[in-house]
Amino acid sequence: MKAAIALFAPCLLSACAATTASNGIEGPVGLGEIAYVDGPRVRPDRLVEDSRCPIDAQCVWAGRVVLRATVIGGSWSRPVDLILGEPVQVADGMLTLVAVAPERRSEAAVRPEQLRFTFAFQGGL
Repeated sequence: MKAAIALFAPCLLSACAATTASNGIEGPVGLGEIAYVDGPRVRPDRLVEDSRCPIDAQCVWAGRVVLRATVIGGSWSRPVDLILGEPVQVADGMLTLVAVAPERRSEAAVRPEQLRFTFAFQGGL
């Protein structure tokens, strides 16, 4: 019984990592899911580029992630390309793609549908 609890405890804890807000998920989201980001909502639509250096390799260039997303606010929405770590002006603030998980590894490719994206929004009233 203790082994079963130890096996399933991480699954239960990970369910707490993302809480649902009335208009989206607070926390990392996958493609097609809607994230609530302290004001706007963001739906990652497709991965345009993932050229990140694998964490188990040495690279000359760190690479980047480019994500096409739809930003939704009130009665409007618009597509935007977000580059990991680079803020983009959205409405009355700055939206940033702050994390992409899991990290890339050289021995195994990660499919876009396995990725989880985390956003931050600064500004607004």
